Amino acid sequence: MRNMNKADIKLEALDRIKKNIAKVLIGKNEVIEMVLAAYIAGGHVLIEDVPGLGKTTLVSALARSVDCSFQRIQFTPDVLPSDVAGYVSFDMKTGEKKVNFGAVMSQIVLADEINRTSPKTQSSLLEVMQENQVTIDGVSYPVPQPFIVLATQNPVEQVGTYPLPEAQLDRFLIKISIGYPSLADEKSILLNNKGRQPLDELESVASAEDIIALREEHANIICAEPVMDYIVRIADATRRDEAIVLGVSPRGSLALMKAAMAKAMLSGRNFTLPDDVQAMLKPVLAHRLVLANSGGGIRAKETPGQVLDRIMRSVKVPAST
Repeated sequence: MRNMNKADIKLEALDRIKKNIAKVLIGKNEVIEMVLAAYIAGGHVLIEDVPGLGKTTLVSALARSVDCSFQRIQFTPDVLPSDVAGYVSFDMKTGEKKVNFGAVMSQIVLADEINRTSPKTQSSLLEVMQENQVTIDGVSYPVPQPFIVLATQNPVEQVGTYPLPEAQLDRFLIKISIGYPSLADEKSILLNNKGRQPLDELESVASAEDIIALREEHANIICAEPVMDYIVRIADATRRDEAIVLGVSPRGSLALMKAAMAKAMLSGRNFTLPDDVQAMLKPVLAHRLVLANSGGGIRAKETPGQVLDRIMRSVKVPAST
């Protein structure tokens, strides 16, 4: 048996989490890797897909796989910002003030059907997703680490929903969809769920300290200047493209770099390649673009993914790093 260094031990924990989630989310290893990439990069995830494909199952499986505190917020129109962030109450007898923390004071937070709540309640997540803290009655409180928000939304049912504004979308490191399973995978799902609940059988295979260690390892991944230049040129191209009204901000460039570093780490490397940037391009940047589709024209039917494919073909890939 070969001697394992500290990096190998940390990656082994990552592999355990991946395999554990794969027990209930069958045939979706790429989706699981995307979520884990965001997790170790310290980012948040937006999962958008039709009902019944396993959005909530994916998040619940992650929460069960890691020994961290977990809260699920079922967003509806009557959910208030105080339900999310918290509020202050007073004891009428003693006059003492008590801070009541909301659901975000957990390490893993599931914001289920986030687009079904009002913009005011959605905005209560902005501070905590950006700064890892909540402010209640003028006092800021750090959230427990490792912290991550995983939100879900249904792209089909639009009645009674409130689309996430660009500022909120920009807080998510990546946006993914799960997609339908293959015939073989769907049959496996039926077999696995016949008379049992596989999710209930999952046990934690990693600790909060493991995730913190993975995040520290992620910070040490090398991203050479040629790769940084490549990221910056892609971002700049989105600001110049005629099909795009609102291009990628420096926050988006930083998100792409962090996601590419996480992809390299998942691939067992301590350095980032242009291939890592390309692999994370659409999950990181597609939801940050605002297209000029309303005016018609040649590019009116392009999707953000198609625009990014075209930009990726036009930006020169660095020869070596």
